[in-house]
Amino acid sequence: MTDTPSEAAPPAQRESADVIVVGAGPAGSATAAYLARSGLDVLLLEKARFPRDKICGDGLTPRAVKELATLGVATREEDGWHRNHGLRIIGGGMRLSLPWPEVSDFPGYGMAKARMDLDETLARHAAASGAQLREGVSVTGAVRDGAGRITGVTAKLVDERGRATGERTELRAPVVVACDGVSSRIAVSMGREKREDRPMGVAVRTYYETPRHDDDYMESWLELWTRDESGRRIQMPGYGWLFPLGNGLSNVGLGMLDTSPAFGNTDYKDVMRRWVAEMPGEWQISDETMQAPIRGAALPMSFNRQPLYADGLLLVGDAGGMVNPFNGEGIDYALQSGRIAADIVARALATGDAAARERTLQSYTTVMKDDLGGYFTLGRIFAQLIGHPEVMRLATKYGLPRTTLMKFLLKLMANLSEPRGGGLDDRVISLLARMAPDA
Repeated sequence: MTDTPSEAAPPAQRESADVIVVGAGPAGSATAAYLARSGLDVLLLEKARFPRDKICGDGLTPRAVKELATLGVATREEDGWHRNHGLRIIGGGMRLSLPWPEVSDFPGYGMAKARMDLDETLARHAAASGAQLREGVSVTGAVRDGAGRITGVTAKLVDERGRATGERTELRAPVVVACDGVSSRIAVSMGREKREDRPMGVAVRTYYETPRHDDDYMESWLELWTRDESGRRIQMPGYGWLFPLGNGLSNVGLGMLDTSPAFGNTDYKDVMRRWVAEMPGEWQISDETMQAPIRGAALPMSFNRQPLYADGLLLVGDAGGMVNPFNGEGIDYALQSGRIAADIVARALATGDAAARERTLQSYTTVMKDDLGGYFTLGRIFAQLIGHPEVMRLATKYGLPRTTLMKFLLKLMANLSEPRGGGLDDRVISLLARMAPDA
């Protein structure tokens, strides 16, 4: 056991389930919903209480919309979902509006919904599907047997203000799913440290009241600037965004990669303030219309915590570093990995043979890497390239004027290629992903 209560602490209460899911973000809620539907007894543990905020761009590409539909989540406009038709790219003096590509496997639209609302919607959906949602349960470590296999978790209870109540609990299950984000306390307690050879990103964002709240395109600005130690002005590897929410507000923020020499020496909030100050006055994006503080978060990319499965613990979503290195998108991969993990866990627990159960659980890593490993490797190469300021400058200057190239890049960066057949661009993307080694 990695978290032992002190002698002064009250004795821990014990409870058991078929599966414990740690974290009720998109990854955890999707995993729990699918598991519960398969007839398993599922505990979904969330350290905060809903509604709670999460640093994110709030924009959902067609990949995420497809996963929401598969999960059975209603995405009606009257429920606060705002549809968008594509991505508008601004940079190098160009302004290019690209509709989402027409792909048989994905809808032709994206959506946006503030994470304050999205995460609660998904958590309540998991509860309605039969999962036991426990809010205010902060997991502190793993319970392991003599062979080192996880058999449950220890946790402390917290109140509405996030303060520990002094109560502890111990929850047991033969399988645990870590969906507790970039820092993943439960994964770290099982010895799963982050890989330093994977790109990391940082994102900062806030909300503005603006007449652009109902724009039907998400917007990406490719020219963000900072200065190096010598004072020389350099272009950052990343982009700024304006994602309309349709409720009077737009999510405005920026994301950067650690492949830049300026990473770690840059005040990203200051970069954002200077960028926002250059926006047209009629957009009404200013200090006076800002509705929340600028807040930041890390973006774990390209399977940066591995192995994805070992010793009874599966890593899903951000806990396994499943953020797209091309565009910083993570919600779709959180939902997808939750769906895949739940299917594998349900099949594993349905067998009565311990060896067969373990083989099935081990297949999770293979399935995820077969699907995303090559693509994430391409994203790592892309992240390294644009980390060079001159490459970023040339890409903006010479890439944006070429509409055909930009349509290809949108399909590549959003991972929206036709999975079977398709045109030349689809076949090129598929070939590149197959040729690249897994992540």
